Amino acid sequence: MSKSRIAAVDVGNDALKGNFGKLENELYIPNVIAPDMEDRPVIGIEDLDEKDVLDNIHIRVHSPALEENNAVYRVGNLATKSSNSTELDPGGSKSEEDQTLVMLFASIALDAVTSEAFSVSKNDVIDANYTLGTGLPLREVKEGKDVGYRSQLLGSVHQVEFLVTPKHQGKKINIKFDEVKVYPEGFAAYVNLIMDNDLKVINKDLIDKQILIQDIGGLSTDIAVIRNRNVDDDKAQGFNLGVSESLEAIREEIRSKHGVELDSRRDVVDIITRKNDRNHIMVKGSRTNIHEITDNILLELAKKEYRFLRNVWQKNSQSEICYFVGGGSTVLKDYIKALNNKMDGFNIEFFEDENESIWMMANAYYKLITDFVKKSTKDNSKDTSKEEQATTEAK
Repeated sequence: MSKSRIAAVDVGNDALKGNFGKLENELYIPNVIAPDMEDRPVIGIEDLDEKDVLDNIHIRVHSPALEENNAVYRVGNLATKSSNSTELDPGGSKSEEDQTLVMLFASIALDAVTSEAFSVSKNDVIDANYTLGTGLPLREVKEGKDVGYRSQLLGSVHQVEFLVTPKHQGKKINIKFDEVKVYPEGFAAYVNLIMDNDLKVINKDLIDKQILIQDIGGLSTDIAVIRNRNVDDDKAQGFNLGVSESLEAIREEIRSKHGVELDSRRDVVDIITRKNDRNHIMVKGSRTNIHEITDNILLELAKKEYRFLRNVWQKNSQSEICYFVGGGSTVLKDYIKALNNKMDGFNIEFFEDENESIWMMANAYYKLITDFVKKSTKDNSKDTSKEEQATTEAK
């Protein structure tokens, strides 16, 4: 059996972020897929292997966990160029969507096909064993959906076949999970705040404080209440509201007002978060300000998010600070800060390093699953020593 490789994957509503192995590989893939044909046409097919793999992910996915089994997909950047691309819908459950699994399997296959941990057979098949750390929104964990999600992944072989993909065309990856740990996203964020990659405490001031963590995603918002170093399940709250609907509204407003078609929500995020030319687009070759469109829509969303914070803080009045995390927090940071300055003046904190906020969940899952593997290895070593000792005594 192949040695199990660590995968820590955050299938975010905006994008998938994954850490693999000993952090020697990381992947960032927009969470967009599109059904496709097996022989997709490619201009300059003879130059396919010179193109960027992450811009040309084209796969067939076979798994008993999928409702649409054996289907062919464009994934990530390639899918955004398709007229029938799909992104996760508001109101849905991440744990019950085929798209979540397709993204997860695609990322692991991309790691396996480039990793030296696994060998390729003569017929281009790779058998890849993984120990997976991932997560779900607090709301779904409280509803017990993590159990079903985990069981879908364990006990089956999930196959990804690369079709018209640079460097990997024709390769098949058989993925088997030796262990799957599904963590509540709020707790994962807390772990990332207080510990480094070796699970050593780096923020002692936070350990015994009662804190809030507001994770704003694409489709949902979770507010975790951390008390006595654990998530208070009774106090934690999840809301079916994220930034996706607002991003779609901005995209539609740009289309109707300026006649500009943006490929996906990812394009909207780039426009409103980039450091240079923020809130500007090109219209018929002219640089055009869309500040009014983005401000109107995002301010309304920020007001709703701030209302969530206020309601939870009122019920947990001894909280000392609220950390805003997730891709949605990056989008709404300036609006929420402005509202807080005008209104309650809560002690709130954002991460100035936007990358840190976006990668927080994937980094947390890596810390947690690595710690789990270390403890499991120690326990197995103890058990082996006891068996050897018993055998010796019996002789």
